[in-house]
Parts: sequence; C-alpha cells; structure tokens
Amino acid sequence: MITGIKGTRFRRAAAVTLTTGAVLAAGAFGAAPAGAVATPTIAAKGGYVMNNGTGTTLYTKAADTPLSTGSTTKIMTAKVVLSQPNLNLDAKVTVQKAYSDYIVANTASSAHLIVGDKVTVRQLLYGLMLPSGCDAAYALADKFGSGTTRAARVKSFIGKMNSAATSLHLAHTHFDSFDGIGNGNNYSTPRDLTKIASSAMKSATFKTVVKTQTTKQKVTTASGGYRYYTWENTNKPLLSGYSGTIGIKTGSGPEAKYCLVFAATRNGKTVIGTVLASTSITQRTSDATKLMNYAFAR
Repeated sequence: MITGIKGTRFRRAAAVTLTTGAVLAAGAFGAAPAGAVATPTIAAKGGYVMNNGTGTTLYTKAADTPLSTGSTTKIMTAKVVLSQPNLNLDAKVTVQKAYSDYIVANTASSAHLIVGDKVTVRQLLYGLMLPSGCDAAYALADKFGSGTTRAARVKSFIGKMNSAATSLHLAHTHFDSFDGIGNGNNYSTPRDLTKIASSAMKSATFKTVVKTQTTKQKVTTASGGYRYYTWENTNKPLLSGYSGTIGIKTGSGPEAKYCLVFAATRNGKTVIGTVLASTSITQRTSDATKLMNYAFAR
C-alpha cells in the first residue's frame, strides 16, 4: 500500500499503472478461460480435496490447520485394525460391560452392542463406521491393543494409531482416543485426514463398509441364540444424494462441530476430501457437495 501522497493526478496515474500491471500479469500467466469454475465458499473452518488417483491438490482452506476431528478419528481406528498381521475378520469378540458403561458415561454415539453378545471383527467395523459406534471402537481397541489390562490395551492401540500417522508422514495429526472423544490432544488437519482416508480406502473391506447405507448383522447371544443388529450410515445423505459417492465418515462434537470426510467417483476419476468444523449437519453435506462439484469440474 502507498501512503503519504495526496492528489487526484497521482491516484489516477497509480490506477493506470496498476491496471497495466494487471494486464501484463494476465498476459504472462494466461487469462482465466471462459466458463472457468469459481472456487467455492464453504462454511467449514477447514477443507481440502485431492484427486485420489494422482494425489493432486484441488482445493484448500486452512488445509494444514490442526482441528478437532470428532468421529472422523474412527477412520484411523479402522485402518489400524485392517492393517493387523494375519487379521481374521470373522474372529468373534465378546461385548463387555465396560463398552456400554463408556457409552453412558460419555453420552456417546453407539452401535447399541449388548453385553455378552459375540460379534465378529467385520461386524464391529460396520458398527464403528455406520452408526459411529464408540462401543464398537472400544471393543476393537481392546481386541487389537497389547497388554494384560484393558487400559494397557487401549493405550497400546492408540499408540498404533499415532505410529500409523507417523508412517504416513503426517506432521499435524495426533490421537489420544480411539473414537474422537479426545482428552485435549486429539487433532488432525483437512489435508492429513484426507491422506489417512485415502490410505484406508486401499482396503477393499474398508471401502465396502463405508459405502454401505444400511446393514443387518446376525450375532450370537450370550445364551447361544442369535439376534440381529441393524445399522444405518450417518453419511446416508451424501451416499444417497450425491451420485458416485463411495464414502466415507461423518464426525461431530462440541469442539469438532460438524465434520465430513468424503469420496466419490465419476467417469473414472475419484476425488477425496475433508471438511472440518462446519456449522451443521446439513451444511457439512453442502460443503462437501460444493467441493466435489468443483473438483470434478476442474
């Protein structure tokens, strides 16, 4: 900014100079083509989209600013489980009272697992990603962490989540919970979270789970009988309302506000991205829709 000089003649001369400079810059870099897609405005505090095939960045808004991730944390929970060596997806896990007590104590989102039921690892992944069950997350952390006590196993599992973040070279991500109910040190960025999701989507099991709108799962009860759990995807508005959507995960919370990690494929092109700290459930879907439309149009 130029200050301290008065006079209409100078202001006009400056305007001519600036205009000429703008024309020269346009000539040097190329004018925007007719019909170019305008960069969208979103309500979310942070956003990021990339071409999942090439890794090319297509949109950024505070893309490297750490923010609370809410239940989108569960993407990493699932990724850690699916990366376990010699994983048996049909192995059964007995639902413990501690899992349901945790839900009650934290007023947390739930898969409504019933104590004593025997649920497979695959079913727990559905319970984790569709209804965003924090009880399912607890069960998976307890199952795949190491240690002689439940607390030790949970701590070990969260350690695996952070190790996975390190292996992906994510400098602005840290987990202190298995489900997004953080203890003051659970955060990521739109760019980092998109990279986590992109890595997770390489798993056929993960990809199948997150694109499922509704599932009915038969489990064994404590008495040896059976019952059915029916789970609906919290991401159903996008899955059913945006053509080509293949996932991925919603999130919310007092600090996180409204989050959404999304992916869609059209005409052989897959875009994947994240919005963090949007203003409502409806708005996070609108934000994601705007970003996908923009990404596909580029």
